[in-house]
Amino acid sequence: MFIQTESTPNPATLKFLPGQTVLEAGTADFPTKEAGEKSPLARRLFDVEGVNGVFFGNDFVTVTKDEGVAWEHIKPALLGAIMEHFQSGAPVMEGEAAANSGHAEHDGPDQAIVGQIKELLDTRVRPAVAQDGGDITFHGFDRGIVYLHMQGACAGCPSSTLTLKMGIENLLRHYIPEVIEVRPVAA
Repeated sequence: MFIQTESTPNPATLKFLPGQTVLEAGTADFPTKEAGEKSPLARRLFDVEGVNGVFFGNDFVTVTKDEGVAWEHIKPALLGAIMEHFQSGAPVMEGEAAANSGHAEHDGPDQAIVGQIKELLDTRVRPAVAQDGGDITFHGFDRGIVYLHMQGACAGCPSSTLTLKMGIENLLRHYIPEVIEVRPVAA
């Protein structure tokens, strides 16, 4: 088994490509060790000292490290943990890991606008940020302000504010005149 690694725009996050499907559908974000308890793979990765976040996409795993830890010190252990997991045949997720879009539900008078926002996120934004090892999901819409949740490499990335303001905000405002601003939200 050969696992490729790629850097991401976030220097604290590295993307691992195991060459096989990680999640059949959707994404899974584990911002803490406790959140990773429902995933045997996340548990293995959090066992590596210095890991403080794990994120799964369709065909990749991103790992976020503590600030004081060097990649050259933990990368071999992470590669070993990923390889051991996939060779063990254990599932990536335990129990009912229902696949969903990751977007928050939204009812009310703005439902048509929210549908357009989600469609643009799914077709234009999410594929691009997945290339960088992350995901951005819809969290809410209130009086022209779109709230987005950033996951994986996007969470805490130095360029995420620029991506939100110059990229996503401009895109949404171009196609949906009701959108005034885009803001990030914490998990």
